[in-house]
Formats: sequence, C-alpha cells, structure tokens
Amino acid sequence: MLEQQDSQPTSDEKATVTLPGVVEKIIKPVVPSQPEKAQISVEGADHLYREIRVENRLKDADGNEVALKPGVEVEVKIQAESHATKPASPPETTELGDHTRESHS
Repeated sequence: MLEQQDSQPTSDEKATVTLPGVVEKIIKPVVPSQPEKAQISVEGADHLYREIRVENRLKDADGNEVALKPGVEVEVKIQAESHATKPASPPETTELGDHTRESHS
C-alpha cells in the first residue's frame, strides 16, 4: 500500500512515498563499540532488495533515545527534493493476442 502526495510539489515541498515494513530482527554488533542494527523488511520492494539494515536508534516525541523491537510494524519514508525528480513514465503495455499485459520494468 503506497501513500503518495496527491498534489504537485512546489519548490519547497518534497516528493514522498511511504512504504509499510516490519522489523524482522535486531542484530547485535560483533564489536561492542558498534551500534545495534534493525533489519526491516520493506513491503513493495523487489524480493532481493526487500531487507534494509539501519542503526537501531530513534528519538521519541520527548527527544529520548529509543530502539525498535522485533516484529513491530514501521513505515519507511522516501523523500526527494523536487529538483531530484522527473515525471513518472506510464507503464508499457504489450499486446498478447486478446490480452494486454503491463510491463513493470
């Protein structure tokens, strides 16, 4: 399920997409001075690129440092400045006899 901005972004707005994800596991560091990592499975990503690993440090509404727990649902938000985007290309279609198939490349 993708959540996208509906209006055209102005020069000070960013284009965004928010993807649902799940924290699959927490990875303890091999070296104690290194940070713990959270492995997140991102829904909607290609199978081989579905998992991302990020430092398991967030700040709550009060500014306190917190960490994610395994199994929780999260949102992965991707933002880009308007100058870093271009209009999306429409999906290509190919005629297959009586059926039309969309190509998602």
